[in-house]
Amino acid sequence: MSKRKSSNSSQKRVAYQEFGSNPAATERAVQELPPNQQNLRVQASRKGRKGKTVTVISGFQCKPDTLTQLLKQLKTKCGSGGTVKDDTLEIQGDHAHKLLEILTQLGYKAKISGG
Repeated sequence: MSKRKSSNSSQKRVAYQEFGSNPAATERAVQELPPNQQNLRVQASRKGRKGKTVTVISGFQCKPDTLTQLLKQLKTKCGSGGTVKDDTLEIQGDHAHKLLEILTQLGYKAKISGG
């Protein structure tokens, strides 16, 4: 008896695939709205951050590339770090009023939410 090595083990074997082989087809389409049609919420939050205050800006309806460019502008004007998480921007520190002024100058409709 000779042992045969299966040549199929190195290939990707799919038993059932509903949407075909195009991964871009399953991604969510993002509609790019102009800044004056977006309603943004700015709030300072400490929840889940070990007592550190972070300013969260939510309500964006734009592409991730636009968010990263906007985040870079806001971080430099506030002089702090930040990140993009799930279509929201997080800026380190309590900069709610400063970010509200900057966003309105850029043409966004923004409000401070929370207490």
